Amino acid sequence: MDKQLIRNAYKVYWLENGKAPVSVYALCKTLDISEADFYAVYSSPEAIEKDIWLAIFQDTLEQLHADEIYQQYNAQEKLLAFYFLWVQKLKEDRSYLLLQKASFRFPELHHRKLETFRLAFNKYVGELVKEGYQSNEIKERKYISDQYIHGFWIQALFVLKYWLDDNSANFEMTDAAIEKAVNLSFQLIRSNTLDSLLDFGKFIFTRNQAS
Repeated sequence: MDKQLIRNAYKVYWLENGKAPVSVYALCKTLDISEADFYAVYSSPEAIEKDIWLAIFQDTLEQLHADEIYQQYNAQEKLLAFYFLWVQKLKEDRSYLLLQKASFRFPELHHRKLETFRLAFNKYVGELVKEGYQSNEIKERKYISDQYIHGFWIQALFVLKYWLDDNSANFEMTDAAIEKAVNLSFQLIRSNTLDSLLDFGKFIFTRNQAS
């Protein structure tokens, strides 16, 4: 069985019924396949949902990696390019994703539907962070650097939620939000701004302890 065929049928079922298939049997009936055929590629409807999010991410990354211009970008430019293209890919399934909107609460960091996407995104961003160290775009900080990836995941969820709520023409406000969010995040992890905030936090903590 073709995974994409099953994913598409699952999304169509949602769009036509406003809810998930009541059973694997119901989904298989629309495809005219046996349950054995289904279970040969997916273990459950939840596995389809996870794969839908992962497939959008993989399609985005595949297109970016095929672009020679993208390969010349620095880490910040690559992340911007990723978000812009990712949103374009999300638009192809906006009606389906809006039906899923109610199940997401920001910042919902470990929602099961997003788990495989989260792992793949973290791997991608981890590579960008390493590039940022080498190009001096990102400052490596003891104890803090390990949290960069976690912060970028929160940023991705912010972009997703902003886009789902965006009613502007051609989602122009989402594009603006992406640019501001990425610029701010790289400013924080590149410049001395974060170091100054950390020093101030240590100062306040030390003073409170001494009081």
